[in-house]
Amino acid sequence: MVAIAAVVVAACGTSASSTPPGAAQSNNLFNPSSFNTSNISWLSANQNASGSPVMGGTLQIEGSTDLSAAADPQGEYETIGFTLERAYARQLLSYPASTDLTKAESVVPDAAASMPTVSSDGLTYTFTLRTGLMWNTRPPRPVTSQDFARGILRNCDPTLSPNGNPGYYMATIAGFKAFCTAFEASSPSESPAARARFINHGMNSVSGIKTPDSNTIVFTLAQPATDFNNIIALPFASAAPVEYLKYTPLAPGNVLYSDGPYAITTYNVGHEIILTRNAVWSQSTDQIRHQYVNEIDVKLDLAGSAAATEVQQDLAAGTADLEWNTNVPPAAIHGLESPTWNPQLGVFPAPGTTNPYLVFNVQSPNNGGALGNVKVRQALEYAIDKVAINKIYGGATLNEPLNQVIAPGAEGYVPFNDYPTPNNQGDAAKCKSLLKAAGYPNGLTLKDYYRNSGNHPAVFQEVQADFAKCGVTVVGTPIATGYYGSSGIGVTSPDGLKAGHWDITEPGWVPDWFGPTNGRATLPDILDGALSFPGSDWGGYDNTAVDSLVAQAESATTIGAAANLWHQADEQVMKDAPFIPFETSLTPLFHSSRLHNAIFIPFSEYYDITQVWLSS
Repeated sequence: MVAIAAVVVAACGTSASSTPPGAAQSNNLFNPSSFNTSNISWLSANQNASGSPVMGGTLQIEGSTDLSAAADPQGEYETIGFTLERAYARQLLSYPASTDLTKAESVVPDAAASMPTVSSDGLTYTFTLRTGLMWNTRPPRPVTSQDFARGILRNCDPTLSPNGNPGYYMATIAGFKAFCTAFEASSPSESPAARARFINHGMNSVSGIKTPDSNTIVFTLAQPATDFNNIIALPFASAAPVEYLKYTPLAPGNVLYSDGPYAITTYNVGHEIILTRNAVWSQSTDQIRHQYVNEIDVKLDLAGSAAATEVQQDLAAGTADLEWNTNVPPAAIHGLESPTWNPQLGVFPAPGTTNPYLVFNVQSPNNGGALGNVKVRQALEYAIDKVAINKIYGGATLNEPLNQVIAPGAEGYVPFNDYPTPNNQGDAAKCKSLLKAAGYPNGLTLKDYYRNSGNHPAVFQEVQADFAKCGVTVVGTPIATGYYGSSGIGVTSPDGLKAGHWDITEPGWVPDWFGPTNGRATLPDILDGALSFPGSDWGGYDNTAVDSLVAQAESATTIGAAANLWHQADEQVMKDAPFIPFETSLTPLFHSSRLHNAIFIPFSEYYDITQVWLSS
């Protein structure tokens, strides 16, 4: 998941505390064994959870960027998209809102009446839908198993596939890869009727998806997958009503339908999204969401460079309730932590997250194709002062330098560091020496596409300064956050990468899910060319040895075997140096004093907007 502010669950204490997070409490909150430590008050309970829920009011959310895929459940792949989808899109399985990490990362039934029945060979998953699920169509009609099949098939639409992640389903569901490859290869300008023919054919021809009746859907896998329940719990597997076949995806004016507690009733692109209560949703059909507030109003048009400060001021004043795509400004953190802990501040562990990081365009022809040379990339690994990056995001209590792909808390994590520098603060002399040995004694000039909001301009400036110390000039071009998901980098063809419009960029990644089987949710997405090139493998890196290890890990029949293979893949990637990891972080969030039951949820680095209620 593209990190905007996609992540792990815990929540804050209800009372102020003078004890800051981290080592001062004899707990390393970047270590998974500490994530549920009971003596950390701000992890042990909901933030402002006291009192009985109040029905009504408008939840005010502020930020500076729009969604990347017009709120289409099969296209959204950024943390803010997952935040909003929680309210209007349901999956067969999902995750409960819980302040206990183990519970919060454990899959539970959602639109399905129960967990699936799985065959003895682990290849067949049978789901039965709950009764009473309804679309807010006119007139309202039941959600069916065919709607869930249609939703999964839509992932391969040539307009949607570059934004989402059809690779998860191609790698697991029997017969799906052939269907998806053909559909993705069709033209994005295909008419709605042509797209409908593709999908309707797939509903009859894909061997791994069968709907024997309107309440039953059966998946047959190509090989065992210990993480298939997690894949089915992704928003990409949301149901899609038949009405969606009338539209070209992502076209302005498309109607969005809801089977969740809220529906999008206003979408003023770039300015505002308003959700109101879905009148045909019933609490009796939904074990994981609520419908406390009347309305959710998301303002999208604050000034990018000043948005975080403005949002923080509005939250403190009570004119807004939640951040959208920003975090608490680092300059404000200390005053909220000390001398007493501000009860409106939450800080949460995010196991497996690498955010931000630097990725190389290994296809770039610039500098004589220098970034295609592993020795050059290895030299540049030594350039970055990761402690300085940490400071941009609030310092050592919130951030820890990361030196590999797989971060603490993710499947396959074993710490190692192929490019050590003194105190993780960079080694310009070694960088220069290795660049000279690689044939670049006079350095390089690199084009950096960097995000223009939040902390990202400061990250660019630090990268620029660090590279300058080892003789590398960095020229920056600001881009919108959505550029990763909906245009530009996110959908660049191999030929586009070879055009050399950019050499480096600094995205972030939040695992698509958590727990003991989440290896597929990070490394393959961002660095396995066999799965997602160009997609979220933004720099075009591919290595057949990594591809092989990933394939073995994904089909492993035991968690232990898979974890070992993921670690081997991690080691091989770092030898090839296609990216520079910066840090893994805790996530600070601030909310208004009138907001209650703020439960941090995985996958969106955000509070669950279907749990909160407002003081009257």
